[in-house]
Amino acid sequence: MSHRILRMQRIDFQWEMENPFLFCAHHKDAYPKGNENQEPTVSLTGRQLGEDFAIKDGFRMYHGTKIPGFPMHPHRGFETITIVKEGFVDHFDSNGASGRYGNGDVQWLTTGSGCQHAEMFPLVSSTEENPLELFQIWLNLPSKDKFTKPDYKMLWAEDIPEIVVGPEYGANSKVKIIAGNFNGQVALSPCEASYAANPKGHVGIFLIEMTPYAELKLNAFSKTLNRNLYFYRSEGKIAIGSNSIPSSTRVKLDGNSDISIVNGASTSFMILLEGEPINEPVVSYGPFVMNTEQEIRQAFSDYQHTHFGEWPWNRTDPINAKDSGRYAKYIDGRVEKK
Repeated sequence: MSHRILRMQRIDFQWEMENPFLFCAHHKDAYPKGNENQEPTVSLTGRQLGEDFAIKDGFRMYHGTKIPGFPMHPHRGFETITIVKEGFVDHFDSNGASGRYGNGDVQWLTTGSGCQHAEMFPLVSSTEENPLELFQIWLNLPSKDKFTKPDYKMLWAEDIPEIVVGPEYGANSKVKIIAGNFNGQVALSPCEASYAANPKGHVGIFLIEMTPYAELKLNAFSKTLNRNLYFYRSEGKIAIGSNSIPSSTRVKLDGNSDISIVNGASTSFMILLEGEPINEPVVSYGPFVMNTEQEIRQAFSDYQHTHFGEWPWNRTDPINAKDSGRYAKYIDGRVEKK
């Protein structure tokens, strides 16, 4: 194995992460047409509703019982970055914020001292199928920011920088810059308390699409940089040095080496995650990520007693009206519509 590649492993629904990242899930579901309540129009019998993670009829309901998704649940001590390539997500939280986003939008949520939120996948179309593809990445917070006030920000698809590396017509790579800097192009600002807002963290989140036979170069940065390429879809392979790599593979790369990725005969899709590690203990249990066992116990106690703010919505799996469109209502009452 080339010294530029430190490790390779297969990936599936959930991907192994490396500091400062904690978790990533790749959701890809072929949802059917929706009814007037934005629920699936096919029968849900035979499913373990409330805990449905097995693909049936091309989709999963996850923790939803009528609408797929993740009803009300708590978080503390880290951030979620939700990248929606296709389909829609309805957001509601215990701070009174809400929204609908999708088709290229990214939600950046700093859970900080604690919040509850719901992430539901409404089937907004009653005349066509409702395919969904999204990635949810968890990014850790340093101890000094674990009790920051919860916050969220929308990175709308129309505003997210994207560059083309290589000829405009021919073998090239499109790089969508969610966080960090790629070839001099800088991402939109994340939430204020984010580790990605610290230049010393060198956090990078990049969506990459390579056409057949394209080549993409990554520059060396530092010996301590954790750099991972998640090659999640292609009918072909990519090459790094002498290594021929199939899709559904995580490739841990040397952060202090120049890397050249050469695509094969098919279009290839990947996510590049990189960052300097947060050099602090990580203790996680379910929805809480802290630095000590005591802080985890305290998180459970705080949630039990305060619920991180009362839930202001009339159901644990709230959704927006079918015609609501893409919007964000923030904690301070501001509303953005797209």
